[in-house]
Amino acid sequence: MIKIYENDAYIKEFVTNIAEIKEIEKLIELKETAFYAKGGGQPGDIGVLINNNQEIKVINTIKIENKIYHEVESIENISLEEKIEGKINWKIRYKHMRMHSALHLMCSIIPMGVTGGQIGFEKSRLDFNDPDKKINKEEVEEKLNELVSEDHKITYELIDSKILEEKPEIVRTMSVKPPQINGKIRLVKIGNVDLQPCGGTHVKSTLEIGKITIGKVENKGKMNRRVNIILND
Repeated sequence: MIKIYENDAYIKEFVTNIAEIKEIEKLIELKETAFYAKGGGQPGDIGVLINNNQEIKVINTIKIENKIYHEVESIENISLEEKIEGKINWKIRYKHMRMHSALHLMCSIIPMGVTGGQIGFEKSRLDFNDPDKKINKEEVEEKLNELVSEDHKITYELIDSKILEEKPEIVRTMSVKPPQINGKIRLVKIGNVDLQPCGGTHVKSTLEIGKITIGKVENKGKMNRRVNIILND
């Protein structure tokens, strides 16, 4: 399985071949895909697959045993090895990309361990290990929008996973191990602002994120505080 989005998250349409069909579960594996599979707090992409003028709705994209499957409404009139065209729902995907990059910026501002997170279309959030309640809503919002306006470029690189043993501080999540690709770790770099392992999709520049509004800052137990963000379209 070739993950097109790992090299170019802006590809919206592609043509490939069907690699596997799970009829009972209504799952289709493709030889390559631009659909992002649910993981790391980012939802799976939705969209359509087009085969012989038949449009098949993709209602989710998931990962099972390192394979990416497109969950569809129907698998009628399709066969293995057939050519098929994929089109992701770009409006939703692009919002998730902006949200994901915004959350990485928030990590650079709040120097605390991340205990959880979720990316959504309307709002997204990160949970921080903040037992002393030091997070200041207004201060975080101001710093976030300052970083956005500075037009920091967002790039990727692959490093040997052993480097994490030497530099464990670049892993911000306290409970989730970063995904490995053949013994390599994919790093997402935001200018000189933030560097951390991530397998998700991001925008090319912080300018694309747009204005960020901090929503509720909620207490989730004695240690955790949840910071919600909203993007102004």
